[in-house]
Amino acid sequence: MAAFKFCPQCASPLSHKTFSGRERGYCPACGFIHFQDPKLAVGALVVNEGRVLLIRRAVAPRKGYWAVPSGFVEYDEQPREALAREVEEETGLLVQVGAVIDVYPNADPTKPGVFLLFEATPVGGTLAPGDDVSEAAWFTGEELPYEELAFQDIDRLRHLLQPAAGLKVGS
Repeated sequence: MAAFKFCPQCASPLSHKTFSGRERGYCPACGFIHFQDPKLAVGALVVNEGRVLLIRRAVAPRKGYWAVPSGFVEYDEQPREALAREVEEETGLLVQVGAVIDVYPNADPTKPGVFLLFEATPVGGTLAPGDDVSEAAWFTGEELPYEELAFQDIDRLRHLLQPAAGLKVGS
């Protein structure tokens, strides 16, 4: 991981010192401590009338593969707010973001962090691919393109979409 060489608050050179059990960049001039925080990503399992919404990625990583609408949380956003923004940017749909389904490691190894998968329900908008998406489509449980899913973590859709999981998709 890249480390800061200079303090982002006062531009003084950083030293290194152990804080909270780890060596971290530290500014002796102003007291700034550099904590390398993980990236937080969010995704939506949008279910409507027995179908699941997927997007076809138009950018790396995994360009051309299907995934749930998702993206990174910005520093000034809450996760549900970020997810609603991402879904609208990628699909044109407005959604009501519900409960967290599960927490996974971030699928992109270049951006270590956490991926929160939420339930979501469409409440408006018009389905149209946008932003970094080439296609957006609804799939029944039987139609889901499991072999073309972008990320292994999302392959857990197989489990989530079983009747025992409570997400009545394909009915």
